[in-house]
Amino acid sequence: MEKRVAVMAIVIDDTSSVEALNAVLHDYSDFIIGRMGLPYRERGISIVSVALDAPQDTISALAGKLGNLGGVSVKTAYSSVS
Repeated sequence: MEKRVAVMAIVIDDTSSVEALNAVLHDYSDFIIGRMGLPYRERGISIVSVALDAPQDTISALAGKLGNLGGVSVKTAYSSVS
């Protein structure tokens, strides 16, 4: 299956979801190029960006699992590189 390069932006409004989010990301660690997390203490949120190289279905499945966590919002941007 053809792999795609993508960046996933994750905003965490509910810090009780962080442990579950990290567990899901760990499950997909083979596809993660890198990740960066930023706590925004003034607003009480965290912002995480995840760079991926994975099949389209895998990226969609990861976004779906993360988006189903309470207090977590996810958006994905795809590269045109194939």
